[in-house]
Amino acid sequence: MHIGYARTSTVDQVAGFEAQLKELKAIGCEKIFQEQVSSVAERLQLQAAIEFAREGDVLAVTRIDRLARSVSDLLAIIEILRQKKVAVKILNLGMDTQTPTGKLMLTVLGGIAQFEREIMLERQREGVAKAKAAGKYKGRKPIAEDRRQEVIRLALEGISKANIARHVGIGEATVFRILKAAKNL
Repeated sequence: MHIGYARTSTVDQVAGFEAQLKELKAIGCEKIFQEQVSSVAERLQLQAAIEFAREGDVLAVTRIDRLARSVSDLLAIIEILRQKKVAVKILNLGMDTQTPTGKLMLTVLGGIAQFEREIMLERQREGVAKAKAAGKYKGRKPIAEDRRQEVIRLALEGISKANIARHVGIGEATVFRILKAAKNL
């Protein structure tokens, strides 16, 4: 059975999310686990996909960075799946861990992906530092007061943080921060 896993970091990345779902359906994924959370957040649907997978199954992702946040994370996921005798396919690379070459390439490319991410974050930090030194960095635009009030109202109605985030169009972490700040008032 082909199992798909699709992830975007935010609910705002609709086109990228839909493209992943389309690609996974195109290769015949019978079940697709999907979530819109940052790679550093708890990825419950990824955990569910791994638990769901059985011997002989194939877990498919569109890109390597949709599956893992670092080489060590990638290798840990691959090892869990290997023990379950589940293969991994990374569509944009045409990679399949059912072959020795696929296993080698996955490890090498995982290292490159982590390197690229770290370089990008380093450049971003440098850019922010330069902008702050020049007095041009203002930080992230604060959330509109009406949206903040809506988050609080929905929470008081007993709606889950995930559903509030989807309804208001913000990330769960933002919902958490708003509610935490509201409790401190």
